[in-house]
Amino acid sequence: MSEFNTQAILQDAAQIFKQGLEKSSAQAIALETGQVTYIGQGIARVSGLPGIQLDELIRFQGGVLGTAFNLDEDEVGVVLLGKDTGIQAGSEVRRTGRLLDVPVGAELLGRVITPTGSPLDGRSSLLNLTRLPVEREATPIMKRAPVVVPLQTGIKVVDALVPIGRGQRELILGDRQTGKTAIALDTIINQREQNVICVYCAIGQRNSAVAQFVADLERHDALDYSVVVVANAEETPGLQFVAPYAATTIGEYFMEQGRDVLVIYDDLTRHAWAYREMSLLLRRPPGREAYPGDIFYIHSRLLERSTRLRESLGGGSLTALPIAETEAQNVSAYIPTNLISITDGQVYLSPDLFQKGILPAVDLGKSVSRVGGKTQLPAYRAVAGDLSLSYAQFEELETFARFGTRLDDDTRRTIERGERVREVLKQPQYNPVPVAEQIAVFLAVTQGYFDEVPLEKIALGEVAIREAVLRELPEIGRRIERGEPLSDEDRAALERVVAEALDASADGE
Repeated sequence: MSEFNTQAILQDAAQIFKQGLEKSSAQAIALETGQVTYIGQGIARVSGLPGIQLDELIRFQGGVLGTAFNLDEDEVGVVLLGKDTGIQAGSEVRRTGRLLDVPVGAELLGRVITPTGSPLDGRSSLLNLTRLPVEREATPIMKRAPVVVPLQTGIKVVDALVPIGRGQRELILGDRQTGKTAIALDTIINQREQNVICVYCAIGQRNSAVAQFVADLERHDALDYSVVVVANAEETPGLQFVAPYAATTIGEYFMEQGRDVLVIYDDLTRHAWAYREMSLLLRRPPGREAYPGDIFYIHSRLLERSTRLRESLGGGSLTALPIAETEAQNVSAYIPTNLISITDGQVYLSPDLFQKGILPAVDLGKSVSRVGGKTQLPAYRAVAGDLSLSYAQFEELETFARFGTRLDDDTRRTIERGERVREVLKQPQYNPVPVAEQIAVFLAVTQGYFDEVPLEKIALGEVAIREAVLRELPEIGRRIERGEPLSDEDRAALERVVAEALDASADGE
C-alpha cells in the first residue's frame, strides 16, 4: 500500500471518528435532563445537569427557555426568559447545547423584537437568520482605530459643545422626565441620510412609552434604518438583563460588515435593578446598596464592545449612548458613578433647566466629551471653539447680577450676549439641525449679529438664517460636512447671508 493511500485512509478514519464524537456528544446533551427544585419570581433552581455550560439555554416543560446563570456544586441557578406558567417543582428540564443567542441580519431593519428574536410588531417570524451569541468578547485593541469621525446628533448644544464621535461611549444622565429619551430619539432621526444604522434597546420601560417611541420613529421615517429591541417592565428580570447584550450583538453584526452603528440603551439603571433582583434571588452576596460585587463588570463588558474598527477590517463603528437615571440630581450615586467612569463623557440634563423651559436641558457645567474636538468638524472649532468657556462665565455673571449689583458696560454686554447664546441653544424636539445651518447660527451669535435682536425674536431670526443658508450657500454646506476648514471666503459669505437674512426678517415684521 502506498504512503499516499495510507495517509488518505488515516484522514478518513479521523474524520469519521470526529463525526462520531460530535454525534454522540449531541445525543448525550439531548439525553441529559434535570429536575426543577424551586421556581418563582423569574428564576429557577435545577438539579441533575452536570455538564451544563454558563449561559447555555435550558428548555423547560411547555417550551419556556432559561439560561444557566449560577453553576453551583449541587444545583444550577437558571434565569427564565419567559413566563413560568406551567412550570413547577419536579418538572423536567433539558439541555439544549446552545448558548444564548440572537438573530442578526439586514432583515431586522424596521423590526421590533424581543432580546431572543421573537417579533413584537405582528409581522413574520425571524426563522432563517444567522444567530450569534449574546455574550461576545470585545474587539482587541490592535483591531481598533482612533475615534475621529463625528456622529452628528442634530442637537446644537451637543454637536457644538459636547461632540460625539463614531465609536465613542457617551452617557446621557439626568433625573426622571428631563428629556433623556428625547435626545436619543432626535439623534436617531438625524441619522436618516448619514448612513448610520440605529439600534434602540428599551429596558424595563412601559409598553405605552415604547409604542410611542416606535410611532415617533415611523412618523419621521427613521424606523427603516432602525432595530428596536424591547424587554419591557412586565418581562422577567432575566430578559431585561439580556436585552442590552442582544442589542449590542445585533449592532456588532452590522459593524463587522463595515457599517456605522448607533446603539442606545434606555436605560442602564433599570438594567442594574434587574441584575440586582436576579442576583439576590439566586443568593449572590449583596454589597453596596444590595448590588452584587460585579455590577461594575456587567456594564463595563457591555460598553467595552463599542469601538471603531481599523480600515483593514472594514472601518465600521459601534457608538453607544447609554442612558442612566439619577435621583434628586445625585450624580455621585453608585450606578451613575460606575457608568461615568466607564464611558467617554456624559451629557447631563438638569431638572432646573427643564423647569425653566430651557430645552434641551443640557447642563454644560456637568457635561463633557472626553474625546472632544478630535471628533468635531473643523468649522465648529472655528466658530464655536470658546463658546463653552464664555457661556460658563456668563452663567457666573448672571448669578451675581441677580443681587442687584451695578454693572459696568462690558459686564452688561457679556450678559446680553450670553442670554442670546442661551436662546440659540434652545431647540424643539423632532427638529434636528443640519451642520451648515448650525455653523451659520453659531457664527451669527458669536460675531454679534444677534446683539440688537430682542430675545423674543431670536427664534425667528434663527429660522431666517437657516433658510437663507440652505437656499443660497449649498456648496459651502457640502464642504463643511466633508470636513474642510472654514476658509476666509466661506466665512465672509456666511456673514453676508446672515446679515441679509436678519435684515430681511426685521423688515418683514
